Order: sequence, then C-alpha cells, then structure tokens
Amino acid sequence: MIDFEAARVKMVESQLRTTDVTSHSVLSAFLSVPRQDFVDEALKPVAYVDEDLQIAPDRYIMEPSPLAKLLQLAEITRQDRVLEIGTGTGYVAALLSRLAGKVVALESDAALAEKAKDNLAAHDCSNVSVVSGALEAGYAKEGPYDLIFVNGAVEELPEALFAQLPEGGRLLAVVGYGHAARATLFVKAAGAVAGTPSFNASVRPLPGFRKAAEFVF
Repeated sequence: MIDFEAARVKMVESQLRTTDVTSHSVLSAFLSVPRQDFVDEALKPVAYVDEDLQIAPDRYIMEPSPLAKLLQLAEITRQDRVLEIGTGTGYVAALLSRLAGKVVALESDAALAEKAKDNLAAHDCSNVSVVSGALEAGYAKEGPYDLIFVNGAVEELPEALFAQLPEGGRLLAVVGYGHAARATLFVKAAGAVAGTPSFNASVRPLPGFRKAAEFVF
C-alpha cells in the first residue's frame, strides 16, 4: 500500500526545494493538499512523480516543480482575490485556497467543473468558488482580481483577462510552447499592462489561447 503522505513529503523535498522553491507558504500548501485525490484511480500510484497528470483528453494537472515556481513567483497573500483560469479537477485551486483570501476557479469543461466542486468540498476549500465559462473570457462577474493565474501554457492572452485586473493587479502565465516558453508576470500600472519574463517552463498548453491563423499572400 502506498504511503501518500510520505510520497508528498518526498515530492516537496526532492522536486520543489531542489528547484529553488523556498517560499514557506508555497511549500506548506503542497504538503497539505493530497495530489492523489484529484486524479482518477489509475493515476493515484503515480500522483507524486514530477510530471503532468492527464485528467481529460487535452487537460493536465501541471507537474509539481514548475507549478510551485509559478506560485512562488506570484507572491500570493491572504489579501489577494485570485481568478484561476482552467481549474481542471481543482488541484491548483486547492493550493491557491491555502495562499489567497478568495479564489474563483474557472472551468469550461462541465464534467471537470463538477469534479472540481466535489474535490474542493471534500477538502474544505470554503474560500473557493467553481464557475463555468469560456476560459479566454475570464469571469468579469466576480472581478476585479488581484491575481489571475493561467493554469497552462498559452500562445497569446486576450485583452478580456487584462481588463479584469485593477491598478496594481497582476496576471501570471506561461507564454509560448515547449522549451522556449517563459513564465511571465504581467502587472497593470497607469492603465497599461507590462510583462516581465522569468524562468523557462515547458508546460502543457491550455485550450483556447492559440493565436488566430493569419492569411498570408
């Protein structure tokens, strides 16, 4: 029988700390959320390996190391209201619930949204609301948000998301695909948004954020 608690501690010690994740709050969140509870039965034995876990045909739970580095880069506090784009089965929302004051978890897939609701309720994530809608549209109804966290790689970011940030608000996304992709933190100041690339992060694409094909003569 697998000792999931020991596996979770090993994940934090060997995958997160060794990749320069030093934030106490982030490490504590990863220690407190059982990753195996957010995947199907067949994937539970490999829940703590350092790789993406597939939860739907084109959707994944991000591997722990880049996810932890992203959450550390976001510098989330209990005063933050966070919108998560693409919650999947709710794992990242559960982590965010340990870091932020309020989390709105947006999901476009109805089946995944229901799983997320059940999973988050089972883990007493009372400060998380799961909502449904197109990922690229965000969820202006409950905005503005201090942080928008995009849970996957994107090719472009729509203005609709930046419009849901207040002055000083930030958006964190992995921009680009493959090994050239960069974790990028965008901040709104004086009504304009500027992005600062940070570290390389090869993560799975999030559907709905590819550039429209351009016709070339």
